[in-house]
Amino acid sequence: MSVLVGKVAPRFSAQAVINGKDIVEDFSLEQYLGQKHVLFFFYPKDFTFVCPTELHAFQEKLAEFEARNVAVVACSTDTEQSHWGWLQVPKGKGGIQGITYPIVADTAKTISMNYGVLFGEYDYNEDDEMIASGPMVAFRGLFLIDKDGIVRHQVVNDLPLGRNVDEALRMVDALQYFEENGEVCPANWSKGASAMKATHDGVADYLAAH
Repeated sequence: MSVLVGKVAPRFSAQAVINGKDIVEDFSLEQYLGQKHVLFFFYPKDFTFVCPTELHAFQEKLAEFEARNVAVVACSTDTEQSHWGWLQVPKGKGGIQGITYPIVADTAKTISMNYGVLFGEYDYNEDDEMIASGPMVAFRGLFLIDKDGIVRHQVVNDLPLGRNVDEALRMVDALQYFEENGEVCPANWSKGASAMKATHDGVADYLAAH
């Protein structure tokens, strides 16, 4: 599993469902470059149990992300048709009806592989037949990407462990505070709290340059 923090977020072009109903062929995060921060998160599977709680939790906070000029984008290894079908199922029946942010279809599993969150690997057996060593779905990876396309924060959870959306929002606040003020954010920092000036050994210059 790779650490992408400080690196350019892997680029891709893939099918996705946007606005809860429209399938597009060439969805890419590049549309946000220079315009928005991106919160890009992976989940394992459509039509499961923990996943809809996360997708709905991000939807409930979507206005707060948008107020911070952050695009929320989801991704799993299911097809765009599967995403679309799940979007037609009401929340009370285990569906994700009402989700409006884009959901990317990583059908080839290359996006998950490039982001280092694919659970499993391809290999060959003694008969030279391709096999998979795991379920080949995405872990619950989350990546905060700045306007320059650089990953500034990532967290990866195992399949049973749902994420904290408020913590994701806090990390957006921390990054944007640093970008706007040049001050670094200590442990448990939250919006409105005091930050710190990092001057020791040129730390501030390094952070500002990255």
